[in-house]
Amino acid sequence: MKILIGDDHVLFREGLRRLLEQLRENATFAEASNFDELLDMAAVKDEAYDLVLTDLRMPGWPGFSGIGMLRDRQPNAKVVVISASEAQADVREALENGAAGYIPKSSSVKIMLSALDLIFSGGVYVPATVLREGIESDQRGGGSVMPPSDPQLEQLLTQRQREVLDRLREGKSNKQIAHELGLSEGTVKIHMTAIFKSLGVRNRTQAAMAFPQSHSA
Repeated sequence: MKILIGDDHVLFREGLRRLLEQLRENATFAEASNFDELLDMAAVKDEAYDLVLTDLRMPGWPGFSGIGMLRDRQPNAKVVVISASEAQADVREALENGAAGYIPKSSSVKIMLSALDLIFSGGVYVPATVLREGIESDQRGGGSVMPPSDPQLEQLLTQRQREVLDRLREGKSNKQIAHELGLSEGTVKIHMTAIFKSLGVRNRTQAAMAFPQSHSA
């Protein structure tokens, strides 16, 4: 796996590289300290990356259109934002511009590893704190960017499905959910399909936003 990291703080880049080595032992890395350098490295002919990690508002940052610029140059790579900002607007803009996930720098090592594992598995990671803030804002009439929740939706799910959904909202992969709940991955996939159908959604991100966490035991 080839990974490109863009961040203007060298210590953070080094820490992130060591973290990623825990997920992919044979990964190779390239690093950029500003967006122009990141874009130039992404544009190198015959240089294909599997993952591109970018900070927001580093030197040369052109705005959220920068995510699309990276995707244009690396169409087969997952572009993920890792930022100190936890603002709903930033998360929304990043995802709408094609980011495969948004990971706050304040995340614990465990959460960051889970988020990256989910992204590697083809999912989209949205911070649970942002989802909760969106739901609370909507309940206050604050114009949340998240869709309004319907309390009746929760009643459509079984207790086990709510447990699966709670872990999905934490950014855990099917494999991790299966391990925690003592299920096979195949059973987790069946529960996921049922959850999507019951909530009228098509993917993990939409399911995570459908209603507040159920606080299952």
